[in-house]
Amino acid sequence: MLFTPLHRELGLPAGPLTNEMLDQAIAAGIAETDDLDWKKPLPEAKELANSDVPKDIAAMANRGGGMIVYGVDEEQKKAKAPRVDVGEVLETYERSYRGVAVRSIHPPVFGLGFYLLGEEPERALAVVVPPSVDVPHLIYRNDYFGAPIRNNADTVWMREPQLERLYRARMDDRRNAGQRLDQDYQYARRQHVTDERVWIIGVARPRVTPTLSPYMEQDVARGIIDEAATSVRLVAPEAIHGHPLAFVQNFPRPGLRRWVSPPTGTSDSTRWKEAWASVHFDGSVSLVSVIGGMRIRDGHAPPTTIDSRRIEWFATDLLAMIKKAAERLNLSEYELKIGIEHDNVAPLTVNTVDHAGFEIDGTLPVRYFIPVEATVRSDVSDDTYLDQIRQVALDVINQAGIDDLVAIVPGLD
Repeated sequence: MLFTPLHRELGLPAGPLTNEMLDQAIAAGIAETDDLDWKKPLPEAKELANSDVPKDIAAMANRGGGMIVYGVDEEQKKAKAPRVDVGEVLETYERSYRGVAVRSIHPPVFGLGFYLLGEEPERALAVVVPPSVDVPHLIYRNDYFGAPIRNNADTVWMREPQLERLYRARMDDRRNAGQRLDQDYQYARRQHVTDERVWIIGVARPRVTPTLSPYMEQDVARGIIDEAATSVRLVAPEAIHGHPLAFVQNFPRPGLRRWVSPPTGTSDSTRWKEAWASVHFDGSVSLVSVIGGMRIRDGHAPPTTIDSRRIEWFATDLLAMIKKAAERLNLSEYELKIGIEHDNVAPLTVNTVDHAGFEIDGTLPVRYFIPVEATVRSDVSDDTYLDQIRQVALDVINQAGIDDLVAIVPGLD
């Protein structure tokens, strides 16, 4: 669900970025703005670092994000025909361009979006620069540095008072982001931890709030939850017994600026696997599940007894929701918080098994789990993303004296 300056200038809702939209913008003579920049030539890969590309990216990021379109001529800052062909844009070129945004700008600008529009002889490249919480972004040339920023259709250099305000805004944003994440977590705790059961709670918020419609369609939320439920492969068929997204309904209900998928059942026989999933209009996600008292051969374990694999399955499902939300909403970085909460007096017992399925002794009783907080990047390879899942799961189970994962294995679809 992409919403770019081109969508805004053409009066279009969020949706795909198309070649027809670019033609409409040129025919209408759409003018450059703070967040829209027309460029004729596309710099050669070997010249990217020494071209205006670092300055253009940093200026957009410092203004709050925007879009640079290569392959469009302009007159008095307005797009005009005919279009200019940028040539073939290979994956290696995109990597080089992204590399400049990382190596030539400090702090680096991640999450650039690349959109190839049109065919020869009217090929264009749109580069979407996401908004950033790490402003101001500086560029260095030899022993000098500066902070560029867009000022209407021009790029100017910031002076000290502007830099000071942006540094202060960066610190304030980080502090407020932590508070908002904690508010989501405490809301989930108050909503669900009301009896003797033990719950695992996971909440995640995008580091940068996306530019979206204030409303999210139900199908978008349902798609995020459904795709997350099938996007990871776990080690064994019995994973279904603890896989929380397997026990939420695929028809989310409306909540406060969010869609909520309730559990598939709340009878006495299914209380041990109750789970709730939410997708917020701003791209945040949450997952809450009963973690103790799972079904065993002779009935059910005590509510304070936990199978460590259920923690792994929960972390997998939560991060799968993050990845699918990020893909749908054009996001790249999330802050998350996972904790285990209960009102029992007795300590929790976390049982685990080895890779052959035999129980392992020596885990530590836990009276209080320290909530785990982490930053997750979605715009990485599948293997790197799986490493992030593993690390989050390990941070939780390590608190019970467990040093190995047994349920999470390679394989992201």
